[in-house]
Amino acid sequence: MAGNGAGGPRRRPTAIDVAELAGVSQSTVSRTFSNPDQISEGTRAKVIAAAEKLEYQVDTLGSRLRSNKVGVIAVVVIGREGVPEKSVNPFHYALLGSICSAASEAGYDTLVSFQKEEFHGHYFERRQADGVIVIGTTDNREGWEHFRKLSAANERIACWGSPFDDMQWVRSDNAGGARLATEHLIKSGYRDIVCLGATDSPQRQFLERYEGYCEAMEEAGLTPVLHPIDTSLKREEQGRRGVASLLSGKHPVDAIFAACDSIALGALEALDGAGKSVPDEMGVVGFDGIYASRYSHPPLTTVEPDLTTAGAALVTRIRALVDGEEAPPPRVPVSLIVRQSTR
Repeated sequence: MAGNGAGGPRRRPTAIDVAELAGVSQSTVSRTFSNPDQISEGTRAKVIAAAEKLEYQVDTLGSRLRSNKVGVIAVVVIGREGVPEKSVNPFHYALLGSICSAASEAGYDTLVSFQKEEFHGHYFERRQADGVIVIGTTDNREGWEHFRKLSAANERIACWGSPFDDMQWVRSDNAGGARLATEHLIKSGYRDIVCLGATDSPQRQFLERYEGYCEAMEEAGLTPVLHPIDTSLKREEQGRRGVASLLSGKHPVDAIFAACDSIALGALEALDGAGKSVPDEMGVVGFDGIYASRYSHPPLTTVEPDLTTAGAALVTRIRALVDGEEAPPPRVPVSLIVRQSTR
């Protein structure tokens, strides 16, 4: 068995030792740890009990080499050139945490890389990872073009927020979430509801959210109005500048649907500075459910994607690519979180 005698060093137990103690074959021990669904519950329990008694450790490296899998998923966060990592959109940090958690539950380690000026992604080719998940700002066109080329070259890449439909993508139900937000504002008594966003932005989700907003407005017999943002500015500043031009313009407005929470937070700050009462004089709704939205003044009503589902969906797409399977581009469900920025 596992001992070498009282005076010698303790020999590391093997799968053979576990098999003998459990009364099963060595192949059954191997399948218990590599493909547990193929083993009956009773046999699996005996093998696990024997392994625990012998303090047996599974040779994961050897298993990965035999299966031609690395057991690692690389996650690339694309940033804006000249913007430090601490200023990355908090939504992407939350999504990164969900991806790492989902990867761990699926038996993968994660390798995280922040890239904004020099790009690399041949993790699969170099046997560093089984696939790559790409998230981050779509304002960095060069970065997304780089990973788009790798995807076309059959690198295993799944992404969130890609401006390109020909990549393996996962997205929120952007149009559905925008409908929820707009319908909530209408039911709350607002009528002159303006969308603060852009339709020509590389942010594909901004266009989808505008389309959902338009649908809800038109169904209610109201006229949709897009107030364009300056996409060259940071998100909060886009919201501040947008509100300043809205209040100085001739178009009536009593509510704002912002294309993302960061824009909405800037809008709230500008409304406060202008002496506008929120939610009485002006309602504001954002999109993304970032943590900071809970502590704005007032707390922000927002549309929140299910990030647990988002992380799992991205990992599932990588696993489908590894196994050579097809997986339809999923839409992640969203929910409306009503707070004090709306009536």
